[in-house]
Amino acid sequence: MTQLATLRYETDGPIATVTLDRPECLNAYDRQMRDDLFDVLGAVHDDPALRVLVLCGRGRAFSTGGDLREFGSAPSPVVARAVRFRRDVWGRLLELPAATLASVHGLAVGGGMEMALLCDVVVAARGARFGLPECGLGMIPGVAGTQTLARRSGAARALDLVLSGRLVGAAEAQRQGFVAHVVRERELASTTRRLARRLAALDPGVVMAIRRCLRAAHDGTLAAGVALERRLGLGLEARR
Repeated sequence: MTQLATLRYETDGPIATVTLDRPECLNAYDRQMRDDLFDVLGAVHDDPALRVLVLCGRGRAFSTGGDLREFGSAPSPVVARAVRFRRDVWGRLLELPAATLASVHGLAVGGGMEMALLCDVVVAARGARFGLPECGLGMIPGVAGTQTLARRSGAARALDLVLSGRLVGAAEAQRQGFVAHVVRERELASTTRRLARRLAALDPGVVMAIRRCLRAAHDGTLAAGVALERRLGLGLEARR
C-alpha cells in the first residue's frame, strides 16, 4: 500500500484500490487531493496489468465534495482554472483503460457524488446519501455532474436533483438509475471486491469496447451508435 497525503493506494493482482483519506473532514476534496488523484490515476492508466479500479472513502463518508475552506483562496482565479485544466483529474478518470467501481457509504455530495458518477458502476451501502447542493450556493456542479447524472437518470430527474439540491438515499438513487447495487454497510467491501474480481476476469478488450459503446449512446444518432458497435465488434473478432 502506498500512503499519500490524502489517499491510500494499493493493488491486489489486477485490482487497484484508491481510498480517499481525509476522514477528519469527511474526505472533502482539496488541491492536495486533486494532485494526489492525478498522480495515482496516471499510475493506474500506465499499468496494463490493472483491469479494475475501486474508488472508496475512509471514515464516515465517501466524500462531501470540494473543501469549502479553499473556495476563493487562490491568489489568481485565472491561474487556478488553468491548473485545473492542465491537471484534468476527471478526464483522466474517464479515460482509464481499467473498469471503475465506486464503493459508497455515508455522504456522497457535490463533487463526491460526481466522482462516483464518473465511475462505471456505483455500489452503495443502504445508509448512503447523495446530493448536488451547488445550485443553492450559486454554482453549477463542476465535476461533470450535469452530464453524468442526466445520462444515467434522464433530464427530468437530473433537473429535480440539481435544482432542489435535496439529498436522496441509496434506494432512491438505485430507482433513479445512478446506483447499480445497494447492500448492507457491513457487506459493502465484500460486495465491491466480488464485483471487482468478476470484472477483472473478463477480457479487457471486450470490457473497453462495451464501455466505449455505452458511453457513446447519448452522443449521437442511433445509427452512429450502431455503426460504432459494429466497428468495435469486428475489431474484437479480428483479434481472435
